[in-house]
Amino acid sequence: MSERHIHMAGHVVERHIIRGGESNERDVFEYALLRVVPRVERGECVNAGVLVYCRARGYLGARTHLDERRLLALDPDADVVGVRAALDAVERVCGTAEEAGQAAGDDAGRRFRWLIAPRSTVVQPGPVHTGLTLDPAAETERLLDRLVR
Repeated sequence: MSERHIHMAGHVVERHIIRGGESNERDVFEYALLRVVPRVERGECVNAGVLVYCRARGYLGARTHLDERRLLALDPDADVVGVRAALDAVERVCGTAEEAGQAAGDDAGRRFRWLIAPRSTVVQPGPVHTGLTLDPAAETERLLDRLVR
């Protein structure tokens, strides 16, 4: 059960109410956006993916979506192939042992921390945020739809 409230600033806030006998099986998760910054000196970016980590469920997932038109609007000379390769690599590191390669030997938390560490001037992780979820994989899709697409 949930209630919606509108604060004075106009923001809608949802509160989840747990009744006696009900369990709250939601787990804490962390997420970060993946941003493409084609010209670092200008500071403009396009959101191109999301990383989600849920320690309680041992979940690490990444979903990406590159809007080439938006990227090329910021920089007509952007290396679209290179950006796609970097985004695909992030998804592979979050994937199965076969896809993740050498990174598969690390636990999900270690891989998440490695992925959110800044290392590229073009594909950059944003700040880490937290939330609660019943289904981290569904949360990954929801965040991709809401913040990237």
